[in-house]
Amino acid sequence: MICFPNAKINLGLNITEKRADGFHTISTLFYPIQWRDALECVENTAFKKGDEKIKLSLSGIKLGGKADNNLVTKVYKVMDERYKLPPVHAHLHKAVPMGAGLGGGSSDAAFFVKLLNEKFNLEVPVTEQMHIAGQLGSDCAFFIENKPVFAGGKGNVFSPANINLDRYYILIVYPAIHSNTAEAYRGIMPSKPQLKIEEAIACGIKNWKDKLVNDFEPVIFARYPELQKIKNNFYKHGAIYASMSGSGSSVYGIFEKETDVQEFKFPANYLTFTSANS
Repeated sequence: MICFPNAKINLGLNITEKRADGFHTISTLFYPIQWRDALECVENTAFKKGDEKIKLSLSGIKLGGKADNNLVTKVYKVMDERYKLPPVHAHLHKAVPMGAGLGGGSSDAAFFVKLLNEKFNLEVPVTEQMHIAGQLGSDCAFFIENKPVFAGGKGNVFSPANINLDRYYILIVYPAIHSNTAEAYRGIMPSKPQLKIEEAIACGIKNWKDKLVNDFEPVIFARYPELQKIKNNFYKHGAIYASMSGSGSSVYGIFEKETDVQEFKFPANYLTFTSANS
């Protein structure tokens, strides 16, 4: 069985306070996009006693660390403990870059929860799937239902967001810079926004440029000035709205009509994704 975990972008992101548990309270809008990995799972008929019950192979974008630390492996171990799964061989082909603010690893985790549930007919309720995914990362649970939501708390408290960007052209650029989320938070001074995310979104997309803010941008742009240049370049080429996604380093632009990526003359090592129907 195979699935295709998709990424997300953040429409606005405010860091409002430092919590007693060490995390931060945020406010944002998660919006799914169709930049996708591929994730396959089959039963491991070659399994022998003493082997790990999950064998994970990788292709595509190279990932650091061992397979044991991959979220896909962690999902299986949590699910196996609860539901006593058969041994499996999983293969993950990475196309969504890591350290990009696109939720690629979180999406892989959530989609594997859904894949195991379907493959082995576990009949796990959606609420329980979200609980399992949420143990692996603050935004993992979002990808279970995988629809636009306002996110609060640690990025794990959701409320519906009535928004559809299908008529717009979205261009996302990953400039081969891995942004460390923990380091990004260390540079932030939490504060209450002048305009809440919900209020900024309600002003309409043509007003987002002046109203919809990502609090990580000043910190990350100071560290990586190239990201500021990409955002400015999007506006020069007619973007209605441009922003960094999450804690970076991906930057996206939303356009009213299709834009030729070649006009931007991005370096060869940059990864880009375009969608006329996100």
